[in-house]
Amino acid sequence: MAAGIDIGGTTTSVVLVEPDGTVAAEATTRTPARSGGTAMCGAALRAVEQALGTGPFQLTAVGVGAAGVIDPVDGSIIAASDSFHDWEGYPLASDLRMALHVPVVVENDVNAFVESEHRFGAAHGLDDVLGIMLGTGVGGALVLGGELHTGPHGAAGEIGHVPGFGDRPCTCGRTGHLETLASGRAIVSRYRERGVATGAPLSATAIAARARAGDPIAAAVFEEAGRGVGRAAVMVATLVDVTSVVVGGGVARAWDLLEPAIKAEIAAEPPVSDQPLSVMPSMLGERAVAIGAAARAAAVYP
Repeated sequence: MAAGIDIGGTTTSVVLVEPDGTVAAEATTRTPARSGGTAMCGAALRAVEQALGTGPFQLTAVGVGAAGVIDPVDGSIIAASDSFHDWEGYPLASDLRMALHVPVVVENDVNAFVESEHRFGAAHGLDDVLGIMLGTGVGGALVLGGELHTGPHGAAGEIGHVPGFGDRPCTCGRTGHLETLASGRAIVSRYRERGVATGAPLSATAIAARARAGDPIAAAVFEEAGRGVGRAAVMVATLVDVTSVVVGGGVARAWDLLEPAIKAEIAAEPPVSDQPLSVMPSMLGERAVAIGAAARAAAVYP
């Protein structure tokens, strides 16, 4: 049985997955993202042990969906946003392999997300699809011709870091990326910048609740995020003629707030092909990255 690990900006999730995508066991823990690679790897290992402890499971391989650009040869982290401390250069695959004594495959988390939705979820049966994850940051990945397309440098589909979305600084150090509109961190920052007084810690989830309760500033922030996602979908549809998009991540739980703005943006500026552009929410939800990572590992090490 393969295990899938999703190392996110706030939460690390583990699933044990059957060949048909069924989750047999799972565990979650907080990601110590500011404490460095060793601490994050340790948290993942503890979650794997917790999941394995729920039954008589025989672990055969491990797949990891990790934030950042991944070295396809050795499974180390080549580059990551400033949400993660001491993550760049960390030998993740090697350390997990030594601890668990099974083969390990490390994949970018959004690649794992689109892989799972393509195999088992909202994009099942589609040959060409863009996956977008709206979480602590924003990432993207492509399936072309039924296969994950990473490009020659491993960064194909990274729509979260394409310029043209304003002039705000991004976590990657550049300016005007989709991440500055549609990530959880950006939603909180934009809401605070508009002078909203609150004594409680804020999150994108809390701001979504305020939008549903009639807060116009909260609603405007989500509208801006949705329009950004719609614009990104049109960019990809125009550039590579991919007209199916699946959106996941924590921010996508507010789909009721995002979807109207996404549709409005697409209607205002449709792809040059004039083909219908479908943007849909994840079917697998918070498990998607871990399921995709496990599926990837099982395919490489059956």
